[in-house]
Amino acid sequence: MSSSFSTPSGACALPDPNAATRDGEAGDAGEAPLPAALVSVRPTRLGGPARGDEEWVAEEVPIALEYNGLSHAVMLATPLDLEDFALGFSLSENLIGSPADLLDVEVQTRPQGVALQLRVTARCELMLKERRRTLAGRTGCGLCGTDSLDQVFRPPSRPLAPLAVDREQLIPVLSRAMRELSEAQPLQQRSGGIHAAAWCSPAGEVLMVREDVGRHNALDKLVGALARAQVDTAQGFAAVTSRASFEMVQKAAGAGISLLAAVSAPTHLAIRTAQACGLTLAGFVREGRATLYS
Repeated sequence: MSSSFSTPSGACALPDPNAATRDGEAGDAGEAPLPAALVSVRPTRLGGPARGDEEWVAEEVPIALEYNGLSHAVMLATPLDLEDFALGFSLSENLIGSPADLLDVEVQTRPQGVALQLRVTARCELMLKERRRTLAGRTGCGLCGTDSLDQVFRPPSRPLAPLAVDREQLIPVLSRAMRELSEAQPLQQRSGGIHAAAWCSPAGEVLMVREDVGRHNALDKLVGALARAQVDTAQGFAAVTSRASFEMVQKAAGAGISLLAAVSAPTHLAIRTAQACGLTLAGFVREGRATLYS
């Protein structure tokens, strides 16, 4: 895959040891830089002593996904890990059947935002033309672009293998994962406005993290990163810093992830979907406790 990345003046450069390559690296001369993931502002604080210090806030940028020149979706997202996002979104939305169907990704900065030019196989292009739609995504949207009820429920392409963790060990494992996840979010630590999704070992060790203003985007980025790294998703689980919605469960199950741990509550549709897929769903994972819903 080809890409063009650079860090603009004033951007918050945050290292991530989990990623081999990240959006924000130097691009070719003359190319427009990507927007920063965080932006410095000087707000006026009301109440308490007057302060004039700067504050970091999360950037939210329209990200257009164009497949073989066909405009497909516009999502609002953090302009970081965009190749992971392109692959993860394509897999999660069933736009491609495997990572091999995505032949190339080119990141283009435009005055209005960022365009991801995705080149896919002829088979996938034909499928996209048959269900072509243009949509405007928003932060945290669930079923953006779904135009019929038949498209809502997509069972995983293969049965989910249960994670080998004893019930007695589940609380220590999940607690470790959430603790390490909170320590592995540099954007969240600076801005306080970012979600994250983590890939964890069966022991709860956080191995990979992706951040975004949107919880669905963070999970898509994680799914893409796992696919690019050819990680066996039967050998771990995912932890997210959000509620567990239907879409989050479906994205996890579609990626072959058999356990999803969320810091907040699930929805009833998420629970029913997890039960139907054979996915273990844990909610309210915090402070040494968790609630199992499936």
